Amino acid sequence: MLGLTTFAETKTMKIHPIDTGFFKLDGGAMFGVVPKIIWSKTNPADDNNLCTWAMRCMLIEEGNRLILIDTGIGQKQSDLFFGHYHLHGEGELHKSIQAAGFHSNQITDVFLTHLHFDHCGGAIQRDAQSERLVPAFKNAHYWSNAQHWQWATEPNPREKASFLKENILPIQESGQLKFIERTGQFQSTDLGFEVFFVDGHTESMMIPVMQYKGKKVAFMADLLPSVGHLPLPYVMGYDTRPLITLAEKEIFLQKALDEQWVLFFEHDAQNECCTLKQTERGIRAERVFSFGEL
Repeated sequence: MLGLTTFAETKTMKIHPIDTGFFKLDGGAMFGVVPKIIWSKTNPADDNNLCTWAMRCMLIEEGNRLILIDTGIGQKQSDLFFGHYHLHGEGELHKSIQAAGFHSNQITDVFLTHLHFDHCGGAIQRDAQSERLVPAFKNAHYWSNAQHWQWATEPNPREKASFLKENILPIQESGQLKFIERTGQFQSTDLGFEVFFVDGHTESMMIPVMQYKGKKVAFMADLLPSVGHLPLPYVMGYDTRPLITLAEKEIFLQKALDEQWVLFFEHDAQNECCTLKQTERGIRAERVFSFGEL
């Protein structure tokens, strides 16, 4: 288990966005009760009502650690499965890690915000010789938490299609699984960043928040998939507890505004990052920019 530690910014930390490609999901499902005439202004849909979403991960150099946050959808599923999600783009997990100057065998830690297939599918791959499912990062610890692990391995009917056993069970079978102990909603970890726990999208999803270049940077996972999801009522239809998501967004956004955080979006196809401002309509994006501009 990870204990609690207080971390200051280190001069050695370096962060790389990791492009693992794009996929498509139904716009209505991504915006819940918000009408299409409103959400389509920021996230236009194609003729099948599908919007394009990124699967943007993060690689952190921190001391002697190389930490990967989320892994995208991976490559081991069937063509039929991938056909539902219209994968496209040039990005691929291992190529993007290589483009950042590293080999996948150098990854020391894989931090999984949660175990839905578009966030953890790349954690496991099919061995070319044996066809066995094995960890894609053979020298890494894989980090989850006990509450979410139980939720994912004993899934409810609503989320069962998002928790694929082939993405999850081989992590435990490998002996590389580690748990972060949940002690509160916002806490420090031994990985060099803090974690904000949320339960609206799924049980005990973890939002990493790290100190970087004089700012706190939050990896948004599915709490805020895109800039278009900043208004409080804009909650995904995929969320298991939408009213809890709404309350968690309010707490998170107020803290992020007060402390001038940078939000790093995993799923926004157009915008990597934004800062926040208070408006008459609530907290909104102040500036959108690429991570390289930070």
